[in-house]
Amino acid sequence: MNQSRRITALARLISAALLAASLLVPAAAAVLAQHEGHTMHAPPARPKAKKPAARQTQKKVPARRTTPRRATRRTTRPAAARPAGQADPHAGHNMQQAAPAATPAPTPDPHAGHVMPQATQPTPRPAGTQQHQGHQIRTPAPAPVGQQQQTPPAVDHSAHTPAQPQGPVRRRAREGLIPEGPVVTLEELERMAFAGNPTLSQARSSVLAAEGRRRQAGAFPNPVVGYFGEELAFRAPNERSEHGVFVEQTIPLGGKLGKAKRVFQREREQAEIMADAQGLRVTNSVRALYYEALGAQQLVELRADLADLAREAVEITKELYNVGQADRPDQLEIEIEAERAEIEMLRAQGDWEQAWRAIGAMVNNPELRPARLAGSLDQGDAALDQEQLLTTLLRDSPEIRVARAGVERARAEVSRQRAERVPDLFLGGGVGYNNELLESDGRKTGATGRIEVGVSVPIFNRNKGGIAAAEAELAIAERELDRLQLSLRSRMASSFREYRSARTMVEKYRTQVIPRARQAYEMYLGNFRQMAAAYPQVLIAQRTLFQVEVEYARALVDLRRSAAGLRGFMLEGGLDAVGRPGEGGGRTEGFRLRSASDATGDSDDR
Repeated sequence: MNQSRRITALARLISAALLAASLLVPAAAAVLAQHEGHTMHAPPARPKAKKPAARQTQKKVPARRTTPRRATRRTTRPAAARPAGQADPHAGHNMQQAAPAATPAPTPDPHAGHVMPQATQPTPRPAGTQQHQGHQIRTPAPAPVGQQQQTPPAVDHSAHTPAQPQGPVRRRAREGLIPEGPVVTLEELERMAFAGNPTLSQARSSVLAAEGRRRQAGAFPNPVVGYFGEELAFRAPNERSEHGVFVEQTIPLGGKLGKAKRVFQREREQAEIMADAQGLRVTNSVRALYYEALGAQQLVELRADLADLAREAVEITKELYNVGQADRPDQLEIEIEAERAEIEMLRAQGDWEQAWRAIGAMVNNPELRPARLAGSLDQGDAALDQEQLLTTLLRDSPEIRVARAGVERARAEVSRQRAERVPDLFLGGGVGYNNELLESDGRKTGATGRIEVGVSVPIFNRNKGGIAAAEAELAIAERELDRLQLSLRSRMASSFREYRSARTMVEKYRTQVIPRARQAYEMYLGNFRQMAAAYPQVLIAQRTLFQVEVEYARALVDLRRSAAGLRGFMLEGGLDAVGRPGEGGGRTEGFRLRSASDATGDSDDR
């Protein structure tokens, strides 16, 4: 009885094992078919007669894999251990062999040298074709059972649009924005300005005018020649009348002529210095416009590159949107950014053309067409020293020299006005014929002569007002020199602060900002090549690098302009009205406005 119970328990155990095996085998086959990309049918129920067959069937169940299998080289499973009379569940399916234990030779990457919009995980595709981010991969026919597949899948690159960036390449996609030739240099612009700028001709004419006033001030007064007639009787004109000619001459005393000449000699010196200052103004203006146009030229190219980059980002975003890797707001934002880049490019082109119009006006050639400028903003130069510049400015500045000449002129004017107290000598003489009869012999008097000598006695007019005015003008000129020195110190401090800020900004961009922006771009590019970053991130990093270079170019323009201004004694305004000594209006720069009567060399009282 105990033996029968044991047999019954063993039969129940065998039945439970067979039932479990019959349930596990179809589930394992379905999992294997889904993993390998095949639709597999469940095998028929296995016979429950033999226990060893059930154990061998359980050993053939493959282990579940938690990650998708990407290997393309597989082998069929061995069928030698299958029990006799059992149907093959994989009949009718071409199963690939498993990878060999030894590491195979590396297969060349079919996507090497191409840029994919974004590296994503592969998704299941229908058998025979796979979609890999814009590539159509044609899978070859499965190899026969037991034969290893050697040929890698063929890749169709015709639908691949973006090219892999190798660095911040200047595209120059828009030809004709900046003409390639002829190339204009700074020296050519300066020669054109000195030949055609009208203010330089005005300054030279001002020197000639001052020289004319100097010559006139030292000229001796002209004599007076005339006819005289006395005791003219209408009833007997030839009996008592006297007729003759005379000459009168005023001789200035006290060195009035020499002192007046020295006054206008100082005025001529002022005119010459102001002509030099106007030349520096024109030179500084041309150089400032040159650097501005050169910076605008560089900005046009950078803005064009940014616009091209933005359009490429729009195309990439459209591709990502089509494959479901980007949202509609992302696409709209990129399109807005592209339109803004286009607007900035047009604005940069307008600034470049406007800079050339200003250059044409400065060189007196309105028909001058825009051309490519030679040179570079990023050229190394020694840093300027503020103390040395200030010393040179206070010693050699044309404004200081004009003011000093104005002080000397005022002193000469004081000396001239004091000489006005010395009376001038008056000489006169003449010859005539007297028809009056003499009492002694009754004959006519005949030929006669006359001499006059006189001086003006300074009793009522000692020229005190003229002397006081001249002394006041001297004080004004001296205070003007002091004011101008202080003003130059203040302007130097402000201009040098701008120069120092611009130089610091340029150094920061050159040594810190641009290298880091380039490093970020290269890192994104390297990550993208390793399928670890998306292509839009590469575009954004490249756009950031270009924008940093735009800001760097602007900082360079400010640096070059400020440095040119400091080297040119901070003179500007190449088309402003030329200040002339002795004329009202415009800049006087330390000299006194001369009245019209000063040109005659006479005192204020005459």
